[in-house]
Amino acid sequence: MRLPVLAALACALVPLSASAVEEGWSGSGELGLAISKGSTDSETVVGKFKLAREDDTWKHAVLASFLYGTSDGLENARRYELFGSSGYRFAERHYVFGSGRTERDHFSSDEYQTTIAGGYGFEALMSEETKLVFEIGPGYRWSKEQDVRVHNNEAIARGFMDFSHQLTETTRLFDTLLIESGGDNTFVRNEFGVQVRMTDALALKAGFEIRHNTDVSDDRRRTDRLTTVNVVYGF
Repeated sequence: MRLPVLAALACALVPLSASAVEEGWSGSGELGLAISKGSTDSETVVGKFKLAREDDTWKHAVLASFLYGTSDGLENARRYELFGSSGYRFAERHYVFGSGRTERDHFSSDEYQTTIAGGYGFEALMSEETKLVFEIGPGYRWSKEQDVRVHNNEAIARGFMDFSHQLTETTRLFDTLLIESGGDNTFVRNEFGVQVRMTDALALKAGFEIRHNTDVSDDRRRTDRLTTVNVVYGF
């Protein structure tokens, strides 16, 4: 995936974002590229596209993301994720939700993990400066091991936390935590970082992500770490 392809993807998101604004949604698209030249030549591209819409009764969120990497011309990372959720407010700061997430990773122990979940959400803090939201509930996960026809399907418990705090007029701190825990495997993902607004629409985002699976094959690591610096376009 070279720069011309990325430019085409970015251009494709423009009409989508314009349409979303007309429908009352808000969102952002972000893109990052890391290139290393020397004894090892490597390229890593990451991207995300988010949409959200909230009113007094409903809250909706959609996320699409990808990661693609090469080292010395050989592909060594390729992951895609889609996520969607809807919540219904039954009281101030309290809501019930349903969510779905699917992830396909060509270089992990599991070729894919797909989960659905529902439960209770609580908006602990919702000021202009600070946001803190918790979700918890039961769910179910379908997964398949890489390169073999072995499926591991099981009931799970899902926990989620979304925190952000406005440090200054232009700088915002964020931390999101997702836990999907079952008898065979517990998946944990935490992303922590800072976003600095450069203009009304553009921002620079630096993040550190940790992904952990308790059950992996012998040739895989349980924990992956990813540091990114992305340009963010908000609408």
